Amino acid sequence: MQARSVFEAAARIRSGVLYSPLIYSQTLSEAGGQPVYLKLEQLQPSGSFKLRGAMNFIRSLSNEAQKAGVTTFSTGNHGMAVAYAAAQLGIPAVICVSKHVPKAKVDILEKSGARIHIEGETQDEAGEISAAYASEGMTVVPPFDHPAIIAGQGTIGLEMIETRPEIEHIIAGLSGGGLLAGIGLFAKSVDENLRVSGISVMKGAAMDDSLRAGYPVAVDEPPTYADSLLGGIGEHNHYTMPLVGRYVDERIRLAEEDIARGMASLYEAHGLLVEGAAAVGAGAILSGAVQLKGPAAIVVTGAGISTSDHRQAVQPFI
Repeated sequence: MQARSVFEAAARIRSGVLYSPLIYSQTLSEAGGQPVYLKLEQLQPSGSFKLRGAMNFIRSLSNEAQKAGVTTFSTGNHGMAVAYAAAQLGIPAVICVSKHVPKAKVDILEKSGARIHIEGETQDEAGEISAAYASEGMTVVPPFDHPAIIAGQGTIGLEMIETRPEIEHIIAGLSGGGLLAGIGLFAKSVDENLRVSGISVMKGAAMDDSLRAGYPVAVDEPPTYADSLLGGIGEHNHYTMPLVGRYVDERIRLAEEDIARGMASLYEAHGLLVEGAAAVGAGAILSGAVQLKGPAAIVVTGAGISTSDHRQAVQPFI
């Protein structure tokens, strides 16, 4: 993949996604010793950054493929993104999710107009169900391991650097790797010295475990505040694993306490009620797990959490 694919994606999705705000965080700047900015992707119409990749992928399909419909498997946010993008184009969509996706996300999915199929213990098992729909003529919209998805997510990096050219450090959650593969690909094309940090959960970090092993590995998926960071990277991962290995400078695992502290900080300082996966960058700075190289940007990835679950997570820190 080349950085030009990110520019092409930006042009393709411009009318369907939000050019999200990049705001200054005094609290995190003081904690990190460098200016810190927050890229507010939870403001996307579907509730997360995933809309970028889904919109780019679906708009890249032929008219015939679009009419036949799309299907996907997801921990929630990607499913919402596909459902939203499909609804905008007026095409059928079937969203397959595992049994462990939080009820709040399933409830939102059910209101999207897409058909929801709940089955399987893991994201990889949900993927097998989605493949069955594909055998009937639908197109699978992969959550992360596809060039169109990666390029779509990479537009976040493009926007951050357009808005704040002085940025020297980008921090985001690391799961399947589509987000950081795209951001890293673009950022390193602009400045190979720009630092990219990927933050995972302490247990269930499939990408980190896979890169350490040298091949995709299956991992257990214990409960976590950052449930969107769970899920396998696919037995036959072709794109995100090598791209993350090449372009992400450091991979850090964050304790649950630090994830919750990040959620609390974003809520108290900025009024942002966001899921744990969206707060790992803040948590990594507050805990000292990440040492900032220079002016930094954090991707606040999504808002997929109920108020009751959020209250339970942040209560000890507010």
